[in-house]
Amino acid sequence: MVMQEFGSAFGEAFFLIGSGDAGLSAIVLLSVQVTLTAVILSCAIGLPLGALLAVGRFPGRMVMVVVVNALMGLPPVVVGLLAYLMLSTAGPLGPLQLLYTPTAMVIAQTILVTPIVAALSRQVIEDLHEEYDEQFRAMGVSTRRAVPTLLWDARYSLTTVALAGLGRAIAEVGAVIIVGGNINHVTRVMTTTIALETSKGNLALALALGIVLISMSVFVNGAVMVLRSSARRLAYA
Repeated sequence: MVMQEFGSAFGEAFFLIGSGDAGLSAIVLLSVQVTLTAVILSCAIGLPLGALLAVGRFPGRMVMVVVVNALMGLPPVVVGLLAYLMLSTAGPLGPLQLLYTPTAMVIAQTILVTPIVAALSRQVIEDLHEEYDEQFRAMGVSTRRAVPTLLWDARYSLTTVALAGLGRAIAEVGAVIIVGGNINHVTRVMTTTIALETSKGNLALALALGIVLISMSVFVNGAVMVLRSSARRLAYA
């Protein structure tokens, strides 16, 4: 009997996906919009920061490196709590009334992903900078000029960094549900909906979203592998 119920739930899940259910599509679309926006912002902050930490030599640099590396392991619920405190009515950003909006979810994901992008890009740029260091010294290239050059030359590796951030962000639930509230047609994304619908016993929708989420994760990881292989071939060409 239980197996029949599971089989029926899977059948309904695939039907929802195949039929392009409007509710399912809206949830997936919002998830993608929020995640992509957060990853773009994280890259805009994290890539230059990672490059600066890799190339720059200034007081407190090692402290910043340690802090950025430590922030990679930030618990999502702690990020959600900090974002909630900032965006709540009593918080410094309270007047903007961003709490329980997609913007709040973007902020939480950006806080979560930026340290990951910064730490990974720092390692990539640092390794590349070691190869180019003598050439830069001979040509008198300053740090300001070296950073954009290294970012461009490492673009394939840095794309994998961005995809790693994307994979982390799209699977996030703790921080997002704290600041987003999982409001139907407003802030309901895939991960929060899976949690909610599972608790309600609506396995069909939860499974459908789970299948979509897994498919997206597989695609992201596949893209990372392809880009790494392409980068290696170009390096040895």
